[in-house]
Amino acid sequence: MTLDRLEALSPDDGEVSTAELVVSDDVLVKTFALGPGAELSPHEHGDSTNVFHVLRGTVTVIQGDTDEEVDAPGVVHHDRGVSHGARNDTDDVAVFTASLCPMPGSG
Repeated sequence: MTLDRLEALSPDDGEVSTAELVVSDDVLVKTFALGPGAELSPHEHGDSTNVFHVLRGTVTVIQGDTDEEVDAPGVVHHDRGVSHGARNDTDDVAVFTASLCPMPGSG
Protein backbone atom coordinates (compact mmCIF):
# COMPACT_ATOMS: atom_id res chain seq x y z
CA MET A 1 0.00 0.00 0.00
CA THR A 2 1.34 3.43 -0.86
CA LEU A 3 0.63 6.46 1.27
CA ASP A 4 -1.64 7.96 -1.39
CA ARG A 5 -3.98 5.00 -0.81
CA LEU A 6 -4.52 6.00 2.82
CA GLU A 7 -7.63 7.86 1.74
CA ALA A 8 -9.28 4.43 1.35
CA LEU A 9 -9.05 4.05 5.13
CA SER A 10 -12.13 5.92 6.28
CA PRO A 11 -13.24 4.64 9.67
CA ASP A 12 -16.56 5.63 11.21
CA ASP A 13 -16.85 7.21 14.64
CA GLY A 14 -15.21 4.96 17.23
CA GLU A 15 -13.62 2.66 14.63
CA VAL A 16 -9.97 1.86 13.90
CA SER A 17 -8.91 0.87 10.36
CA THR A 18 -5.47 -0.66 9.76
CA ALA A 19 -3.32 -1.75 6.85
CA GLU A 20 0.19 -3.17 6.61
CA LEU A 21 2.53 -1.00 4.53
CA VAL A 22 5.80 -2.93 4.94
CA VAL A 23 6.36 -6.47 6.23
CA SER A 24 9.85 -7.93 6.15
CA ASP A 25 12.05 -10.14 8.30
CA ASP A 26 13.21 -7.20 10.39
CA VAL A 27 10.54 -4.45 10.28
CA LEU A 28 6.78 -4.00 10.32
CA VAL A 29 5.11 -0.72 9.29
CA LYS A 30 1.36 -0.46 9.81
CA THR A 31 -0.97 2.45 9.26
CA PHE A 32 -3.83 3.25 11.60
CA ALA A 33 -6.79 5.48 10.81
CA LEU A 34 -8.74 6.44 13.93
CA GLY A 35 -12.30 7.64 13.55
CA PRO A 36 -13.51 10.31 15.98
CA GLY A 37 -13.51 8.86 19.49
CA ALA A 38 -11.57 5.72 18.49
CA GLU A 39 -8.77 4.26 20.59
CA LEU A 40 -5.92 1.84 20.02
CA SER A 41 -5.70 0.31 23.49
CA PRO A 42 -2.39 0.59 25.33
CA HIS A 43 -0.10 -2.38 24.79
CA GLU A 44 3.62 -3.07 24.67
CA HIS A 45 6.20 -4.77 22.48
CA GLY A 46 8.89 -6.24 24.71
CA ASP A 47 11.24 -7.08 21.83
CA SER A 48 10.58 -4.17 19.43
CA THR A 49 11.10 -0.43 19.34
CA ASN A 50 7.98 1.34 18.04
CA VAL A 51 7.85 4.74 16.34
CA PHE A 52 4.59 6.55 15.52
CA HIS A 53 4.53 9.01 12.60
CA VAL A 54 1.39 11.18 12.75
CA LEU A 55 0.42 11.87 9.14
CA ARG A 56 -2.96 13.56 9.42
CA GLY A 57 -4.90 15.22 12.22
CA THR A 58 -4.16 15.09 15.92
CA VAL A 59 -3.47 11.87 17.82
CA THR A 60 -3.53 11.68 21.61
CA VAL A 61 -0.57 9.39 22.27
CA ILE A 62 -0.71 7.33 25.44
CA GLN A 63 2.72 6.38 26.80
CA GLY A 64 2.95 4.83 30.24
CA ASP A 65 0.90 7.08 32.53
CA THR A 66 0.94 10.15 30.27
CA ASP A 67 -1.22 11.39 27.41
CA GLU A 68 0.07 13.92 24.85
CA GLU A 69 -1.60 15.44 21.80
CA VAL A 70 0.63 15.15 18.72
CA ASP A 71 -0.30 17.08 15.57
CA ALA A 72 0.68 16.04 12.05
CA PRO A 73 3.43 15.96 11.11
CA GLY A 74 4.75 14.46 14.30
CA VAL A 75 6.95 11.60 15.50
CA VAL A 76 6.83 9.71 18.81
CA HIS A 77 9.41 7.13 19.92
CA HIS A 78 8.34 4.26 22.21
CA ASP A 79 11.11 2.27 23.91
CA ARG A 80 10.88 -1.50 24.05
CA GLY A 81 8.55 -2.69 26.77
CA VAL A 82 6.89 0.72 27.35
CA SER A 83 3.09 0.61 27.27
CA HIS A 84 1.71 2.82 24.49
CA GLY A 85 -1.50 3.45 22.60
CA ALA A 86 -3.36 6.14 20.70
CA ARG A 87 -6.70 7.92 20.85
CA ASN A 88 -8.54 10.35 18.61
CA ASP A 89 -10.19 13.06 20.71
CA THR A 90 -11.12 15.17 17.66
CA ASP A 91 -14.08 15.24 15.27
CA ASP A 92 -11.91 14.33 12.25
CA VAL A 93 -10.15 11.13 11.18
CA ALA A 94 -6.55 10.92 12.42
CA VAL A 95 -3.92 8.82 10.62
CA PHE A 96 -0.54 7.57 11.80
CA THR A 97 1.92 4.80 11.06
CA ALA A 98 3.61 2.53 13.58
CA SER A 99 7.06 1.20 12.68
CA LEU A 100 8.30 -1.76 14.70
CA CYS A 101 11.89 -2.95 14.60
CA PRO A 102 12.81 -5.67 14.80
CA MET A 103 9.68 -7.34 13.47
CA PRO A 104 7.67 -8.64 16.44
CA GLY A 105 8.32 -12.33 16.94
CA SER A 106 11.41 -12.34 14.71
CA GLY A 107 13.86 -12.66 17.57
